[in-house]
Amino acid sequence: MAYYNCLLLDVDGTLLDFEAAEHKAFMETMEHFGLPAANETLEIYLDINKGLWAALEKGQIKRDRLVVQRFARLLEALDKQGNAAEMNRWYLDQLGTHADLMPGALEAVAELAETATLAVVSNGVEHVQLSRLKASGLDQYLDGVFVSERVGAEKPGRRIFETALRQLGIENRGKVLVVGDSLTADIQGGQNAGLATCWCDFKAAEDAPQPAPTHVIRSWPELYQIVMEPDELENLGNKNRKHQFEQVERTEQ
Repeated sequence: MAYYNCLLLDVDGTLLDFEAAEHKAFMETMEHFGLPAANETLEIYLDINKGLWAALEKGQIKRDRLVVQRFARLLEALDKQGNAAEMNRWYLDQLGTHADLMPGALEAVAELAETATLAVVSNGVEHVQLSRLKASGLDQYLDGVFVSERVGAEKPGRRIFETALRQLGIENRGKVLVVGDSLTADIQGGQNAGLATCWCDFKAAEDAPQPAPTHVIRSWPELYQIVMEPDELENLGNKNRKHQFEQVERTEQ
């Protein structure tokens, strides 16, 4: 059986290309509200948004306030009038229509689903993430989707991971791997929950990651070697393997 038989996957920057989706949705929002749809405006927004999400991870701001404050502060920076809450609603609706996949993610998830339980653990907005996961085709391979908005807990806190494991019925924590691109949310979060972690270093960072993850990958196919045992690697591409392994397990019990 697999070295890890349960993978808790991040979404943005891990499975889906959030930067591409964010760029499209933001520009569409600016155009809709008659604001400058320019890269300079996007940079202002990104700086504001990054600071607010960092505060969220530290428990310094609530999500419902964050998503409105980012546009309120943008309007202030641009010296423009507008309804920040309405802008946020429009932006999220647009964001939900963009499901840009990270290279190799769909193929890898389809393959890994043959040997492991796969679930999403995300700090995103639930209806946006559900829409994007469905549009990308990823949803068909997932055994669960756990979004902080519904769970009522954020990464890097351990409670969102504990909730996922409990609802998935996973008891052997030594076989669980948290996979994500954020050192502060995913890697620290996995460690807070006492789980092995895999950092998706898709941008090939030069500095040593802190906190240090259990594993590091720079492309999705590299995860096969970490998750699968030799006999499983030999069967890459074969379908219904998970079902076959479950039958073997029941026979041996």
